[in-house]
Amino acid sequence: MPNASYQERRGKIETYFDRTAADAWSKLTSDAKVSRIRETVRAGRDDMRNTLLSWLPADLSGKRLLDAGCGTGALAVEAARRGAEVVAIDVAPTLIEIARERAPKDLGGGSIHFEAGDMLDPAHGRFDHVVAMDSLIHYRPADVVNVLAGLAERTSGSIIFTFAPKTVPLAIMHAVGQFFPRSDRSPAIEPVSEKTLKGLITADAGLAGWQPNRTRRIAVGFYTSQGLELIPG
Repeated sequence: MPNASYQERRGKIETYFDRTAADAWSKLTSDAKVSRIRETVRAGRDDMRNTLLSWLPADLSGKRLLDAGCGTGALAVEAARRGAEVVAIDVAPTLIEIARERAPKDLGGGSIHFEAGDMLDPAHGRFDHVVAMDSLIHYRPADVVNVLAGLAERTSGSIIFTFAPKTVPLAIMHAVGQFFPRSDRSPAIEPVSEKTLKGLITADAGLAGWQPNRTRRIAVGFYTSQGLELIPG
């Protein structure tokens, strides 16, 4: 069950992405002209999304996939085009509305169900694969592992997610961000080293039988994130 720490941070994330940053996020995830800084974030996110998609089967026909923190839906669309039945969840209703508007009508053999809510809601059912791209980076490492354990209970194939790696450049960017007006700040990220995170995953009873597999760090300008795949082992 989600603990108080998770619920508190989730509330802040919902407020930020549903109100403060909705317009900026809409532009960032489109072809609209953005600043050079945001261009690097866009490029980094595109690279990361393609990386995570490359870790999924090329043919997802008959598979259920949870896009946990789907944002405006780009990854969900690509998974559906491979034949997946995608459940795309985000805490921000505004982003879900944008995702619904952008989703193409023809998805081949796949489908997408967009919904504003909690990625951990058991009502979403069971999945073959789960992808959580840049949706867990604002949570404390212990809460991230709790989320992964909760998702693992309902997942049979793989769990693919990203975390904020603890690096000097990322620490500097985070420090600089504290000088922006409070109203413009996104919820703080929670950097964690790969070694520490893997240790927490290995030690968690809820993830017994799961093991880290592929990983890749992407650092492009103001975007730094690391993908990690968990598989049954």
